Amino acid sequence: MTKTAAIIGGGVIGGGWAARFALNGWNARVFDPDPEAARKIGEVMANARRSLPGLTDVALPAEGAITFHDSIHEAVEGAAWIQESVPERLDIKHKTFGAIQQACDPQAVIGSSTSGFKPSELQRGMARPAQIMVVHPFNPVYLLPLVELVPGNGIDGPVVDRAKEILTSLGMYPLHLKKEIDAHVADRFLEAVWREALWLVKDGIATTEEIDNAIRYGFGIRWAQMGLFETYRVAGGEAGMKHFMAQFGPCLQWPWTKLTDVPEFTEELVDLIADQSDAQSGAHSIRALERIRDNNLVTMMRGLKAQDWGAGALLNAQEAQMRAGTALGARAEDLPADAPVLTARRTVPLDWTDYNGHMTEARYLQAFADATDRFMEIIGCDAEYIASGGSYFTAETHIRHLDEVHAGAVIEVRTQVIAGAGKKMHLFHEMVEGGRLLATGEHFLLHVSLETRKPCAPAPEIEAALLRFAEGHAALGRPEGLGRAIGAPR
Repeated sequence: MTKTAAIIGGGVIGGGWAARFALNGWNARVFDPDPEAARKIGEVMANARRSLPGLTDVALPAEGAITFHDSIHEAVEGAAWIQESVPERLDIKHKTFGAIQQACDPQAVIGSSTSGFKPSELQRGMARPAQIMVVHPFNPVYLLPLVELVPGNGIDGPVVDRAKEILTSLGMYPLHLKKEIDAHVADRFLEAVWREALWLVKDGIATTEEIDNAIRYGFGIRWAQMGLFETYRVAGGEAGMKHFMAQFGPCLQWPWTKLTDVPEFTEELVDLIADQSDAQSGAHSIRALERIRDNNLVTMMRGLKAQDWGAGALLNAQEAQMRAGTALGARAEDLPADAPVLTARRTVPLDWTDYNGHMTEARYLQAFADATDRFMEIIGCDAEYIASGGSYFTAETHIRHLDEVHAGAVIEVRTQVIAGAGKKMHLFHEMVEGGRLLATGEHFLLHVSLETRKPCAPAPEIEAALLRFAEGHAALGRPEGLGRAIGAPR
């Protein structure tokens, strides 16, 4: 099958799915009778385009096309994945699934974005019930990795395995539930917090802003990287989870919450919450709030990425998969020695720009430093070699800033070896966007013993790999800017 996804229903969730697929190289066919669907999805796509690519340090595949179609039949024909995101009414969903199965490939995955219905309810009366499953994402779909995958009656099989494989390739985490339940798992937590929050507002204990602050400045950011049980395990100290349960378990008998009692959803309560929410957030448009949210999520997940933890570990795994089979994953023997070496290809993320709207000086250095690290890995100076006691230390660096670099730019770094005999490694990096030269970085490094912290000869195989490139690159000539120093005006 080709990489084609059909999106049935182009609202907030459907638009997010279209963006997630398209930015990961899939073509997305959208069916939605709303005459404003193209505009709305276009706006969601614009926000996704500026945020999602910055999550990874390897550029995403070439963007797929998003097209709009006049019928379900036209949208789903030949699609490998079909995602239903129509309103939460069972009669509408049954009608939609019926139309989908009349036209779709019998081997296609049909996922429902439903937040509440069980798969057995969705499958009732369908021609191929096992083809339909709950695939419940979280907003924004193009950034948040969690997706609840619930096949009917816990049934596994090739279609479920394929669904998990596709979702993982999109950088998502499929939480495969073996037993169905109303509202699945995550929304049941959200429902509990939502009910308690309604009571706190209704009883005048806290405003909407105060409740949001309690979450985002406290347990929310903690849960974001460790979840519930692991957080509480840490809270138990050295004695662990049993100590935590013994210490705090009795609290369950105290009347702290009103989770078993629901406030009456009166117009007065709705108005109270709406007014407070307006006061809290009304200064920003929805699109501005989405951009603020996206900036925060990207920054948090990139921070977690540096720690290889939680959602960040998923991004690192996706990057490794994206590098595999490309020049960015090759070793020295797989690369020609008579051409500059591609040592980086990445998208400039939002947090790499400054008050002038272009990439900061520090990030130029980081991009070149990452390219140096990649080149070291290519010649065999990798984590295993460094653990054995040898590495290269940078002795001198000179960067020329030749043109502006903005967030979202796909930049490449190509590396030429100037010298590589003995303890020395002299590299010249060129950073480009398309055919535009953005910057150059000249780096002089010395091989060092990590035991003595003094220069020493590298392992013979490291020097041989380095010399191979140095000799091959000598024919490329002296790059413009090599050996330049900062000159004061006369």
